[in-house]
Amino acid sequence: MRRWPWPLRWGARVLALMLALALVASLWVVWTVRRSFPDYDGEVRLTGLNASVTVHRDGYGVPQIYASSSEDLFKAQGYVTAQDRFWEMDFRRHVTSGRLSELFGETTVETDKVVRTLGWRKIAERELALLEPETVRLLEAYADGVNAWLKHHPDTAGQSLEYSVLGLQRSGYRPERWTPADSVAWLKAMAWDLRSNMDEEIGRALAGTGLPRERVDQLYPEYDDKRLPVIVASDEKSGEKPASTTEQAPARALSGVLETIRAMPESMGNGASEIGSNSWVVSGSRTATGKPLLANDPHLAPQMPSVWYQAGLHCLTVTEECPYDVTGFTFAGLPGVVIGHNQRVAWGFTNLGPDVTDLYIERVDGGNAEYKGEKEPLQIRKETIEVAGGENVELTVRATRHGPIISDVLENPGKLVSGPTEAIAMRWTALDPGRTADAVFKMNRSTDWKSFREAASAFEVPSQNLVYADVDGNIGYQSPGRIPVRSKGDGTRPVPGWDGEHEWKGFLSFEELPSIQNPEKGYIVTANNAVVDSGYEHLLTKDWAYGYRADRIDELLEGDAEIDVAGMAKIQLDSRNGFAPTLVPHLQRVGSGLKGVELLKDWDFAQPTGSAAAAFYNAAWRHLLLRAFDDDLPEGARPDGGDRWFEVVRALLEAPDDPYWDDTATPQKEDRDTILESALRAAADELTDLLGDTPSEWRWGDLHTLTVTNQTFGTSGIGVVERLFNRGPLNLAGGQSIVNATGWDAQKGYAVDWVPSMRLVADLSDFDASRYINLTGASGHAFSDHYWDQTPLWAEGRTISWPFTPARVKKDSRHTLTLTP
Repeated sequence: MRRWPWPLRWGARVLALMLALALVASLWVVWTVRRSFPDYDGEVRLTGLNASVTVHRDGYGVPQIYASSSEDLFKAQGYVTAQDRFWEMDFRRHVTSGRLSELFGETTVETDKVVRTLGWRKIAERELALLEPETVRLLEAYADGVNAWLKHHPDTAGQSLEYSVLGLQRSGYRPERWTPADSVAWLKAMAWDLRSNMDEEIGRALAGTGLPRERVDQLYPEYDDKRLPVIVASDEKSGEKPASTTEQAPARALSGVLETIRAMPESMGNGASEIGSNSWVVSGSRTATGKPLLANDPHLAPQMPSVWYQAGLHCLTVTEECPYDVTGFTFAGLPGVVIGHNQRVAWGFTNLGPDVTDLYIERVDGGNAEYKGEKEPLQIRKETIEVAGGENVELTVRATRHGPIISDVLENPGKLVSGPTEAIAMRWTALDPGRTADAVFKMNRSTDWKSFREAASAFEVPSQNLVYADVDGNIGYQSPGRIPVRSKGDGTRPVPGWDGEHEWKGFLSFEELPSIQNPEKGYIVTANNAVVDSGYEHLLTKDWAYGYRADRIDELLEGDAEIDVAGMAKIQLDSRNGFAPTLVPHLQRVGSGLKGVELLKDWDFAQPTGSAAAAFYNAAWRHLLLRAFDDDLPEGARPDGGDRWFEVVRALLEAPDDPYWDDTATPQKEDRDTILESALRAAADELTDLLGDTPSEWRWGDLHTLTVTNQTFGTSGIGVVERLFNRGPLNLAGGQSIVNATGWDAQKGYAVDWVPSMRLVADLSDFDASRYINLTGASGHAFSDHYWDQTPLWAEGRTISWPFTPARVKKDSRHTLTLTP
């Protein structure tokens, strides 16, 4: 056999070497990725257990834990959650303690400054002293389980792929032991995510820096409780409602507050344009089974892995000593179940959104703030932020009697104005220690309406709408939370901190908060709409969602007298745009003959992924908002496109010469029809550029996409790293202020920034017939089979079986792990 010429021989050798190196590299990558995958089968010794614990997992990796004692149960929950999500847990506790820079260096210093200023970790540590001894005992058991997992996995590369990536820039990091305060602190992060009307308060103030009060008020219409639904109707006469303050906050300080908010991670809602959730409960008198049905889909910023972690927690024998038999959704790092059901009751949450934050304009001079004509010393503390790969950052936190000063958190101390100046401090209920952790455990073991309401009375922050159902056929609604009573003002604008006239006098008692049981109509709908009408004697807030989702859910429930689980799930996917019937006739009137307008002729106002009409309508809506309002409003007050803007534009459509229609950037005066026509032309031009020249081929889903982004390395800016952890894009139906609430921000485009973070339907006639879906999957390990196995189903609107009884759990089990003493 003839030998190859030497150039070919050397070329072959080089190629073989390159292939060998590529194979080794590939094997190393596979080994690195897979070495952190947990064992779902077999037996593991867990120090401190009193008896063996069994963990069944179904085909989606969702754990169902069976134990003989409460302490063993929650110790096992800690261990199992760490198996799936420890990196996420470790990241979250760095968020809540203002220590992200210890992991990621100088890129996260601003976030740490904000969190240190708010003092979440210190508050969580103080809360532990207020909690019931049983709660503390179970928090400690959970922490013991997490720490047992850490002991079994001492090498960070064996804990999660993220630690291997982190090691490329920050070597030598070792996670600390888990503590009960780590669990409790995450409740502060969720309270921030659901922080009621602070954004509206800032928006009003920013708008007021350039517009008279009456024009600002046009942008925040009163809730029309005669046309839009309320949750609990009032028969009382309306008491005198407090008036808004007239003090205007300084623009510089307001800009500082806006920067402070935006420094927080997008996974906590700062990149999203609309907050909300849907939850409703239907009495057995209106269901096919004769027993209640309960649905819930909380709307939160999307993240990978999902903010939710699903688990079942079961005492082998339910007794007073071991009272837990519960399954549902919780947060990785928090013991118990936050939303779900036990053997007798089911519950769901939406954001109540009461006004629990106030911004105070403070007159500051040096180390003092003015109060009632006197100088009052500021509360000052020093914080040191450790920065990986850089120098430590020293932070001075200043606070007045009203709370931390947040208007200059991110400013260089050397650039702060010397001498007397005005700053903004924040009063917020979440900055006072509370007992919400008690409420979680109490809900998990509640057995009826009375014990459920007792649990709700401890749920202080964040205030939520709670819907309830039980196996005896009862349904109910309860508002919980610490809601302030003000001596003056209505919480809609920043108030003077120096005059002593705008203090919090106390909080509404639990008995004063709205509640209803077994209403005559047979169902209760909560979708962030007004809880009460104008007859309610107390002030909860003036900034509700405007009821479009609630009204649509109410309409669909009213039309189905024998609804079943499938019917409840179908409502969750409803994509009808509630404002389109109002706006479309005006678009057709001014746009006859314009490109794209013909798509609106027979449109049913639904927004599925394949709708050309929905694509064109939403583009026209976006450009209408940009043209009508952006010239009048500063950044931070401009329209995002949610249902408040539905109401604003509804009124303006009846006022064709209102000043908002005029574009102040042009010499001529525009009116309503000029702006509508301009928006239609801009929409057609944009969609032609993005989707092609044929309107009938435009698709809403091609515009309205979601990339599920890892909350840490998913925004690294390094493409190969982002591809390891992110998934998508997905083409989605729905939209802003629609029941299928896939939100987007008109200022940024059509990309999805707010989603139903999970969906569930609980069947009180047969818990095994209940259904659920999570945004991602049970696992936080990239490339695990359960990292995003639920995501395609979620995007399609499908759900998964939710087994509960021991026989059904065992039948659906694909893996069994035994934890032994």
